[in-house]
Amino acid sequence: MAKSVSISRLLAAGLLLALAGAGALAADGMPGMAKAKAAKQELGASAIFTPDGSLLVAAKQGEHVMLYRSRDEGQNWSAPAAVNARPEPISADGENRPKLAFAADGGLLVSWTRPLGKPYSGAIRLARADDGQNFAAPLTVHKDPAEITHRFESLLTTPDNKVIVAWIDKRDLEAAKAGKSTYRGAAIYSAVSTDGGRSFQAERKLADHSCECCRITSALDHDGTPLFMWRHVYAPNERDHALARLAADGTPASVQRATFDRWKVDGCPHHGPSLVVDEAGVRHAVWFNQKDGEGRVFYGRLLPGAEIRVEAQRPVGGPRAAHADLATAGGKLAIVWKEFDGERTQLRGLLSGDGGQRFDELQLAATEGASDQPRLIQRQDKLYAFWHTEKEGFRVLVLP
Repeated sequence: MAKSVSISRLLAAGLLLALAGAGALAADGMPGMAKAKAAKQELGASAIFTPDGSLLVAAKQGEHVMLYRSRDEGQNWSAPAAVNARPEPISADGENRPKLAFAADGGLLVSWTRPLGKPYSGAIRLARADDGQNFAAPLTVHKDPAEITHRFESLLTTPDNKVIVAWIDKRDLEAAKAGKSTYRGAAIYSAVSTDGGRSFQAERKLADHSCECCRITSALDHDGTPLFMWRHVYAPNERDHALARLAADGTPASVQRATFDRWKVDGCPHHGPSLVVDEAGVRHAVWFNQKDGEGRVFYGRLLPGAEIRVEAQRPVGGPRAAHADLATAGGKLAIVWKEFDGERTQLRGLLSGDGGQRFDELQLAATEGASDQPRLIQRQDKLYAFWHTEKEGFRVLVLP
């Protein structure tokens, strides 16, 4: 049975102490706590279990990324600490939230997008804590200093202590505008660190013509090769998905079309995919597209080859299902998503024990207020749904 827990109100006092120690005060209350003023809810957050079983959450608080810790799967939380000691703007919507990962050498990594002065501009930032607690000053991952779009980063670590960050970048669009030529969408760039995230090599372009405002997902393939998947703009205006395999130096070894719904739309749906590779080496994905005139979340297996073939594509949830995530652990494959039923937002799930051949439905939670996109996280062979909601705070739900 799923277990739901939320943050204690006592944490608010600890939050102010933590920010004061960092030399700044928060601009608003802790995520999940009631506030009198009606500000835009920026609930984007990420969660990860540490090797010793503690649960970490990264979420925005004013002009800081705050790190929350729990040693009992979210029932109680220690006072949060600021990742970035010096305040700066932080992006924390569902498609562009702070990210968490561990480097192979044990260093804790937190990435985020720092909005810049111009609309839709940003810089990709990353901070590392060698001991998992005390963070060095954040660095900007890319060398390009232009005040343009560098946003929607995806953070991936490899067993050989590489850290790869990929993001949506508009430098090629800006160059095309300056040359009075046309350019579809944006581009995907990535940068590689070979020292666990302490420094990054110059960025490389993975592909032209990505969609502009959808999250990027990443995973390690069955042979350890880094994979990145994003919504792509195929000529003239089909918004399907692309999958890239990266070579050892971070260049794209291949970029293939991964979905074939042929959604013709002149705009970005703000709805990125998720990808995992299971223990048998099978690639599983969830994505949102319009197919046969109906916008839906879909699940499918992406079979490799000279051309990717989608196997067992099926809709997920009802017509209002949105922002699905998936994960695999202990021989199980899980999908979670949120879906508005007309009164409340429901957190629902699917669970498979046979590699996605059959699924059992899960009704996990509900909320009456605003909510972030749900995430799936794992601790050894157990899977958990993590959901940040306006009224309940951080919620951790154990899957059967």
